[in-house]
Amino acid sequence: MATMAIGGQEMAEMQARPSVRRGASVAERNRELYEQQRARRRGPTPEMFFAKHIDNSRIVKADDPERRKEMRSFTIAMTMFFLLTMVYVWQHFSAIEVGYRVEAQKTQVAQLQEKNRQLELTEAQLSDPNRIDKIAKQLGLDTPQPGQVVRADGMSDTTAVMAQARIPVLTEKLTGN
Repeated sequence: MATMAIGGQEMAEMQARPSVRRGASVAERNRELYEQQRARRRGPTPEMFFAKHIDNSRIVKADDPERRKEMRSFTIAMTMFFLLTMVYVWQHFSAIEVGYRVEAQKTQVAQLQEKNRQLELTEAQLSDPNRIDKIAKQLGLDTPQPGQVVRADGMSDTTAVMAQARIPVLTEKLTGN
């Protein structure tokens, strides 16, 4: 009901006011309507605004030793946690790197063993006496005649040496006593 009474009062005021002129320009009409609305919005007291310029440059934050101690403890704890995490990560990546190196060396060992096997096969093929004999005959070489070979120790092939069995020195002493 109160809203209806206020609404009825506003209607009566609007009818009492002079209406906007019909021949006025749109800008003038809008300005007059705006002034009417503004006057209704204010109510019985005028609105006043004050600009306050606050200077906070002289304000100093009070030092709180308890808060500083808490922050120092927190910083130390986080630093230790960070360092321990970094040590763990470093060890983990080092272990992975060592694993990669071990695998690389295993493959290298396998390759070298295969190469060694191939070289031993090649050596066996090249040192085959039948192959050497065949190549020697192609080059016109024949078996050496007696006296044709000279040994480095000064002995010749013509001097025959009989094989002899020697008795070890220890056994001679044992049997002689």
